[in-house]
Amino acid sequence: MAENPKSILTFEGRCPDCAERRVELPQPLPEPGDDFDWLARDYDSFRRLMLEELAGRFPERTRWTAGDLEVVLVEALAAVLDQLSDTADRVATEAYLETARRPESVRRLLSLIGYDAATAAGLEDDPPATPDGKSRHQKLDELWRRNPLLMDPARLEGPRAIHTQRRMVTVADYADRLTDHPLVLRASGWSAWTGSWPTVRVATVLWNDHPLDEEGLPYPDDLRERVMAFHQEHRIWEPVWEPEPPTIRTILRPYLEAWRMAGQEVVLEDAVPVGIKMFISIRVRENYFQSEVRNAVHQALGTGPGGFFEPGRHDFGEDLYASDLFQTLMSLNGVENVCLNRFKRFGDQYPDQTDTGRIPLQGLEIAVCDNDPSRPERGYINLTLTGGRRG
Repeated sequence: MAENPKSILTFEGRCPDCAERRVELPQPLPEPGDDFDWLARDYDSFRRLMLEELAGRFPERTRWTAGDLEVVLVEALAAVLDQLSDTADRVATEAYLETARRPESVRRLLSLIGYDAATAAGLEDDPPATPDGKSRHQKLDELWRRNPLLMDPARLEGPRAIHTQRRMVTVADYADRLTDHPLVLRASGWSAWTGSWPTVRVATVLWNDHPLDEEGLPYPDDLRERVMAFHQEHRIWEPVWEPEPPTIRTILRPYLEAWRMAGQEVVLEDAVPVGIKMFISIRVRENYFQSEVRNAVHQALGTGPGGFFEPGRHDFGEDLYASDLFQTLMSLNGVENVCLNRFKRFGDQYPDQTDTGRIPLQGLEIAVCDNDPSRPERGYINLTLTGGRRG
């Protein structure tokens, strides 16, 4: 430790009380020299650098041979430094997506920007009960090791995925993003003033026309798998199906909370079902059985896959036209003629629209016809068949 400099008082002048304080500071230290070549990265440059240092430390020695112990140690150290330098370069290259060569490094860097390359490649986890099961990430690493060229498309698609808009910013975004969920068939959003701030309200048509708050829903296994995969892809809360399955509102709420705008209130609502009441008379061709035509009509106008009233087929406020019903029925085998005797909304306050051929709907109303005798308010069909064969 350097000693603190001492101050000296010098009295010069006529006034005995006036003095000048002088401090003798030590000489500044010389600047440290830096003669190390920081560009030395390989065996030859390390060996040359150390040999030059030896020649500078021992100028009296004018001859160095490969058999000298000093040269042997220098070459051994240069080999180790060359390996360490190569390791440092490899570690540095694995830190960047453009230069990374190890599959796990590329996958890890892509996950940092929210891109799951394993899911994009269509890989899935093995069932937990499978012995020696592999995760989709392990499968992806093995695939990329066998064919490193497959990593190049992932390097390009990953950064591009950042520009894909997933946030719910506008009212249309709320409807579009909710429609991406496996449980939502259709969605419509609008903004409403609640007296203090605007609130985004979103009406939904859900799987099998279930309401948002219905409890004890029997979710099929394939639907559960699609919901779990969707939540894992978006990194949101995964539903807990046991002991009691959650309501659809409970499943959708974390998705909304994760992607909505900060400070924006969002309210989910059910669509307004409008039961359709129809009396239809059909003349069957003479070579067809009435039972076959009846089953075909119920299937064509039913709520199953491809049915006219399949959930999600009709949009919010979409008018229902009789011409569409005629087109659907006349395309069935065995149907010779169709007569629409009554065509109206359920309820005595609504008029029959058989003459106009159109049932107007508006707002959040959606036409439904479950044809369930226990729930006539959700629409029913009175079907009369003539002609054809009995049976």
